[in-house]
Amino acid sequence: MALRGTGAVCALASAVLHLMLVPSHLTEMPYIGVLFLIGSVVLLAVAAGLLLHQRPFGAWLIGAVTSIGMIAGFLLSRTVGLPDYRETSWEPPYGVLCLIAEVVFVLAFLAWLRADGTDEGTGISRERQSNKRPDTYSVQKPLRREAHGDLQASDPRRTP
Repeated sequence: MALRGTGAVCALASAVLHLMLVPSHLTEMPYIGVLFLIGSVVLLAVAAGLLLHQRPFGAWLIGAVTSIGMIAGFLLSRTVGLPDYRETSWEPPYGVLCLIAEVVFVLAFLAWLRADGTDEGTGISRERQSNKRPDTYSVQKPLRREAHGDLQASDPRRTP
């Protein structure tokens, strides 16, 4: 549950920070403001999904894809630029804080995926997910026919 809490806090932080930037970006470059708004709504839903669902794989996946998209948009807007938009600053503290929240979310998702034992998100053991055969097999006792025709497991300590 700690990783889910970390993911939820990061998604919430990124959503709130982007929501704070929506008004200025709607006036400066409307499509950036709309993308910030959509990303924020998605991340709010992700935070709720991580906290409320017993099997939050979908929330993790949507949150990771959204966070990676926001990271990519942030980096592109400061390097090669986006259509009709190029940011010259890192918008301290908002840009850096968003970047930190999104990177930590992705790292928490990866850690959640690598968790040992039964996957808390799907309830399926890691062994079944990877379709591996078990390392050990149980040995069944040979069957023998009883006097009345039923098959019974033979016990080497019993004599017929």
